[in-house]
Amino acid sequence: MSFFNLTDAQLAFMLKGALSTLELSVAGALGGALIGLPVALMLVSSRGVALALSRAYVHVLQGIPLPVAMFVAYFGIGLFGFDVLPVIAASVALAINAGAYLAEIWKGAILAVPATQWEAGESLALSYMQRMRYVILPQALRISVPPTVGFIVSLIKNTSYAVVIGMGELTYSSRMVNNTTFEPFLIFTLAAGVYFLLCYPVARVSVHLERAGRFGARSTGDSTQ
Repeated sequence: MSFFNLTDAQLAFMLKGALSTLELSVAGALGGALIGLPVALMLVSSRGVALALSRAYVHVLQGIPLPVAMFVAYFGIGLFGFDVLPVIAASVALAINAGAYLAEIWKGAILAVPATQWEAGESLALSYMQRMRYVILPQALRISVPPTVGFIVSLIKNTSYAVVIGMGELTYSSRMVNNTTFEPFLIFTLAAGVYFLLCYPVARVSVHLERAGRFGARSTGDSTQ
């Protein structure tokens, strides 16, 4: 059995690459979120050391191309005597890179919360962390949904850079299959379709969350009138 000119084994190889892309995307997004939120809080902090360190992290990571970061992670970890797998190196590089961009996105969302909300938290004698947890971050979360989802879509596509360290994700597996079939248009059209199928649900979730956020905000506004 074959699909166009592809055998079951070749399709299975591409599917395995697609699953690796999905795993890498999840690892990069979760790792980036775990790094990005504390860094975002440091970026809006008035403390000099925390602010300086977070700014340095963001500026350095945003100034390094992702493929170079993957090379550094892959060969750098190996310098300490560890036999690092490409998937680990790629996940680390994606997470650290994503953390810098998510921190900037979430910093902007936090600063977009009206000053009156900060003042309301202060008037209730809430501590800085309590204001963040109960007043600021819930509102910033709604504001940050569109840019965060847009970045995650880009992150899914950026997993293709893992090919530079030999990880068998979708782009790598597509290249390998193309080397045996010599059908580049077919192979990479299929790969493009798979990337679309991975990204489209994320975009739809964003639309749903935006609509839910607007409805919730409208309902809250109506109930207070």
